[in-house]
Amino acid sequence: MKTARDIIIRPIITEHSYDMIEKNKYTFEVARDSNKIEIAKAVEELFDVKVTKVNTLNVKPRKKRVRQVQGYTRQWKKAMVTIAEGQTIEIFAS
Repeated sequence: MKTARDIIIRPIITEHSYDMIEKNKYTFEVARDSNKIEIAKAVEELFDVKVTKVNTLNVKPRKKRVRQVQGYTRQWKKAMVTIAEGQTIEIFAS
């Protein structure tokens, strides 16, 4: 059984994600095997908010090279979570 902390790995903090906070959308890195229902329940449990919508995206690995050694970045899953109007998540508060 996965817990909420197993599903939500970390918040994504970028300029774009901060702009989306004004629209009540928060971005998280989530476990690759989790689905939208699990993500919504985990966010509701961890942050005590009402989730209205979840969009997910699989971030593909990219080629990287350091001198002669070539490799790939890691593959991960991103979730954009929309919460109910008037609610906020304190981690992102500035």
